[in-house]
Amino acid sequence: MSNATTGETVFTLLVEENGGRVDSFIAEALPELSRTAVQRLIDAGAIAVNGATPRSSYKVRRGDAVVVRVGPPQPVTLSPEAIPLDILYEDADILVLNKAAGMVVHPGAGNLSGTLVNALLAHCADLQGIGGELRPGIVHRLDKDTSGVLVVAKHDRAIRALQRQFEQREVRKTYVALVIGNIEQPEGVIEAPVGRHRIHRQRMAVIAGGKPARTRWKVRARYRDARNRLYSLLDVRLLTGRTHQIRVHFSWLGFPLVGDAVYGPQHSPLPAPRQFLHARALTLRHPATEERMTFAAPLPDDLADLLASLIPVTDSI
Repeated sequence: MSNATTGETVFTLLVEENGGRVDSFIAEALPELSRTAVQRLIDAGAIAVNGATPRSSYKVRRGDAVVVRVGPPQPVTLSPEAIPLDILYEDADILVLNKAAGMVVHPGAGNLSGTLVNALLAHCADLQGIGGELRPGIVHRLDKDTSGVLVVAKHDRAIRALQRQFEQREVRKTYVALVIGNIEQPEGVIEAPVGRHRIHRQRMAVIAGGKPARTRWKVRARYRDARNRLYSLLDVRLLTGRTHQIRVHFSWLGFPLVGDAVYGPQHSPLPAPRQFLHARALTLRHPATEERMTFAAPLPDDLADLLASLIPVTDSI
């Protein structure tokens, strides 16, 4: 809930099961906040558990009410960098671009330059302060090694309107993925909860008690390589937006993405330059005009070249 007078946003979170540290719980529930940002809020007394200010090490319990108060966006102090952008659409309210693989979306610890945000600040100097510290204009993100369509808000009204669409799952996000193995069914839906891995905290996993996650997929074509190993090219639609959802879901199903060094096999059967995942299209309502708009980005050369090296088993669907 936002306070139009103070600019403060208040989040109320209910703990559904006994778990880990409160700072980890909040960072997972509110991915727009890093663990460092959560710690600053705790130190400032802006976080309460059952009405009291907790220590970062407090272990959340089922039934706890966690209230997080986030102040208004502060001007960022990042340096603009003249990094080329592949812009698909731009007006006074939004900018839609085709993010290159290898580019981090927003700065983080030890990574304050060379990001999409640095490039955006050079392209649109008035983004300073939009959307919060270190993330001006960023409404959603793509992993560093995922390419494709991404929308950026140019002012606070636009970012709030777009955030509502993402929260209410009105935005349609479609990806192209190549997975290891032959998925025999023509289409389906994966419905499995995703949460932080119990041991490897930098990874996500399908776990009991995780956040509900749904992924719809359809086979576009099937391929084999020179050793007759099979692959499936998929259209994938995210029905929820969990961290690493597509990669986690297909790995759990037994069909990891080609080139996925985290959720795939230790030795990839193909010399993939990165995980084969591309955000092909994004459909949303324009934050000012309410017009329904769809933006698309073609498969980049590195993934297209990898696909061309394979032998079609079936015609494209």
